[in-house]
Amino acid sequence: MRECSATSLYYLLLSFLLFSALLHRPTFAAKRSYVVYLGAHSHNFEASLIDLDQVKDGHYDFLGSCLGSKDKAKDAIFYSYTRHINGFAAILEDEEAAQIAKHPRVVSVFLNRGRKLHTTRSWDFMGLEDNGIISSSSIWKKARFGENTIIGNLDTGVWPESKSFSDDGMGVIPSKWKGVCQNGADASFRCNRKLIGARFFNKGYASMAGPLNSTFETPRDHEGHGSHTLSTAGGNFVSDASVFGYGNGTAKGGSPNARVAAYKVCFPPVNGNECFDADILAAFDMAIHDGVDVLSVSLGGDAVPFFNDSVAIGSFHAVKHGIVVVCSAGNSGPSDGTVSNVATWQITVGASTMDRQFPSYAVLGNNMRFKGESLSVKALPKNKLFPLISSVEAKATKADAIDAKLCKAGSLDPKKAKGKILVCLRGDNARVDKGQEAALAGAVGMILSNNEASGNEIIADPHVLPATHITYTDGLAVYRYLNSTKTPVAYITHPSTQLDTKPAPFMAAFSSKGPNTITPEILKPDITAPGVSIIAAYTESQGPTNEDFDTRRVQYNCVSGTSMSCPHVSGIVGLLKTLHPDWSPAAIRSAIMTTARTRDNEAKPMTNASHIKATPFSYGAGHVQPNRAMDPGLVYDLTTTDHLNFLCALGYTKSQIEKFSETPYACPSKNISLLDFNYPSITVPNLNGSVTVTRTVKNVGSPATYTSHVFKPAGVSVRVQPKSLKFKKIGEEKMFKVTFKSKMGRAVGEYVFGQLKWSDGKHNVRSPIVVKS
Repeated sequence: MRECSATSLYYLLLSFLLFSALLHRPTFAAKRSYVVYLGAHSHNFEASLIDLDQVKDGHYDFLGSCLGSKDKAKDAIFYSYTRHINGFAAILEDEEAAQIAKHPRVVSVFLNRGRKLHTTRSWDFMGLEDNGIISSSSIWKKARFGENTIIGNLDTGVWPESKSFSDDGMGVIPSKWKGVCQNGADASFRCNRKLIGARFFNKGYASMAGPLNSTFETPRDHEGHGSHTLSTAGGNFVSDASVFGYGNGTAKGGSPNARVAAYKVCFPPVNGNECFDADILAAFDMAIHDGVDVLSVSLGGDAVPFFNDSVAIGSFHAVKHGIVVVCSAGNSGPSDGTVSNVATWQITVGASTMDRQFPSYAVLGNNMRFKGESLSVKALPKNKLFPLISSVEAKATKADAIDAKLCKAGSLDPKKAKGKILVCLRGDNARVDKGQEAALAGAVGMILSNNEASGNEIIADPHVLPATHITYTDGLAVYRYLNSTKTPVAYITHPSTQLDTKPAPFMAAFSSKGPNTITPEILKPDITAPGVSIIAAYTESQGPTNEDFDTRRVQYNCVSGTSMSCPHVSGIVGLLKTLHPDWSPAAIRSAIMTTARTRDNEAKPMTNASHIKATPFSYGAGHVQPNRAMDPGLVYDLTTTDHLNFLCALGYTKSQIEKFSETPYACPSKNISLLDFNYPSITVPNLNGSVTVTRTVKNVGSPATYTSHVFKPAGVSVRVQPKSLKFKKIGEEKMFKVTFKSKMGRAVGEYVFGQLKWSDGKHNVRSPIVVKS
């Protein structure tokens, strides 16, 4: 064997190509994994184990000649390709890889890069990676993937065996962690260096449900929701994750190197509710004690006064201890005024789409094709037409026609449905339940049509029969076809995975909207993030539909809701906590809000599910942009005292506030205006003539001068004073005033929207403006 230092002109070219690739390496990585490809093997496929061991030993000898010893080579090589492909994978310094590339035996040497695998496509969509490659400018690299940040999750628990919670590559548990692994009656439940803690809180639930058996005495997730949300926030990298082969790729959370902890507070529904205030407060209390940095809370109810809201109370105490609390906005859209979790100390997240779909086409007998979505495993014969009927035509004799149109339980007649494709309408009962009812009635397939409220929002579900979910407009066309011919027919194509779809994002119809019904002076939601067809870890206690009839089991599932968008932001917060440990929860929220975007991937204004221009009542400040959030330039900061003053302005008494804060407190002598609360958005819900609001911004970037730019709401004049702000150092604060004046002739009682932007040429610090006369 020639020594590793042997060279030729031909291999200088390979070395040059490798050097070019190395220009993109992160500066902090001393060693990285490489593949050294040596071509094909000379031995035949039936080579004995002895021959394969000799090949492996030859790899050790070869690399040993480069590294100085065979022992070093054995430590470095973690794969030896011994059967058809000849080569190995090893941990090498960049200079060592460049030297090996010069050897005449070597065909190529290349970085062991991550490939574009599409499970949590959302992180690619938000710019943290590009075609599977994570650039040095990504917040992932700069924040070391959220290293050692601790993310807690109030939810249905966790499935600890999921690969998303593997502790491979994790170091020792941070010393600040004080939590425990409370396995209760489940001896098989284990924590590790990734899933560092788990607790369950069920006494409040038991008070409503009655005595509980031992299956409730565990933090194990039997529902799937908690595993899904926790893995979205902080799950480890898992390759080859998919739902029945769809969306195959690498699953990962927003902070893949974070530690995670599960706080189980939700159980099977009792009177329609899964989570109860007593348990929620107990979990908040313990999570603060345990030492979490971020709390992800994908639960809530109707907006109620803060002191009657367990999530608001628990969140306040957490934020006071420097913990960032991220909450879901709710799934009660698209009606106005439905947003929940509206406290000023919470980050409230709406749900929008991303640029991945799972298309399945409904093809009619007149050759019209309608693009829907599905994750159906079963498929109809290719291009074979089946009779197509409205589910109303399959109505059982004693059933209600509306129930039949919605494909509700017991509403369909097997004699009428057998062998046909049914068209069912979305609404009331679960989408997958409609498919189950169609299947039970003997239907071969289902076309699920949106109702008007759902518009163009279509969701990929793991239906139990061949099915596709289509938009409201397309559904109308299908119903017209049914009425146009005596023998309507159709077929449904097998689903596939499609990327780079447009437009994206747009707001999900289910995402709850503002205005804030508790404090209309505060815009909620704050931000939007991907929440439609999100693939993440799941329980193996139930099937992907969570229905008793579903005996299938999956390790990863595709789920939609603001519950899914919330942990995306929690994961981003984990990165920011690692990158900026001295930032307050308010500063982190401000960074996320003021760097958001309000345009889609066609550079057009974001829309709602009906493709009508959306407003800040849907998306808050816009769609989150993690890479920009790490360097916002300016932030709108808040202290605990600011929150207490806010409560004082709402009319809470000194006694109430003192008990809430656990510190002596007196309302300021000067009257406080809620309009002056230092929030990253500006909302004037009752503009009568003119009004002036104040804000203060803190410089968290380099010294710079910022100039104001205003995009005025229709019918409202806006003046900013001063028009420019000069910052000489980090941490310096400047106050400015914004005066709004209603113009003559403008419509009264309507909300209008605009934007204030502070720019230094590098940073654009944007705040939505919401005004109602």
